[in-house]
Amino acid sequence: MSRIPTPATIADAPQGARPLLEAVEGSLGSVPNLFRMVANSPATLEGMLAMNGALDKGSLNAATRERIALAIANYNGCNYCNSAHTYLAKNVAKLDEAEIAANRTGRSTDAKADSAVQFALKIAAERGRITDGDIAAVRLAGFTDAEIVEIVSHVGYNILTNYLNEAFDTEIDFPVVEAARAA
Repeated sequence: MSRIPTPATIADAPQGARPLLEAVEGSLGSVPNLFRMVANSPATLEGMLAMNGALDKGSLNAATRERIALAIANYNGCNYCNSAHTYLAKNVAKLDEAEIAANRTGRSTDAKADSAVQFALKIAAERGRITDGDIAAVRLAGFTDAEIVEIVSHVGYNILTNYLNEAFDTEIDFPVVEAARAA
């Protein structure tokens, strides 16, 4: 059970969060517990949804975004995000089991994506203190400066959701997949 209340319905959420949760429901067909729990702070929910929406319009494809999310969820040991992103990786990004397993260890079976996932994991492990060589390697793999900025942004966004779920012990509402820390 979550350490803070998770509104059972949109109507139970704070007034300022209701339109945001209605938009999530319209987009996803349901409202995952993460968003309902974060609705305790309409400002935080608004910020999370705005960042997620902006990044979805970025240059990185859905598969690469899910690969990064899986790597970061496992690095941080977040069962909620591991479960949610495993579901999304399979059902939205259409990644296979071998790819998902590789992503959980901070790798990819695709050479270009492998560079992005390794770079993302290094950003998390080094708390952003990467080298010129790290940037050069991800560029050499074919990523543009915009995509490199987005990789860093996805790491930050996923750390935020991992920390929220871990801090408040959000009840998992996806098929449960235990995180296995990659590092």
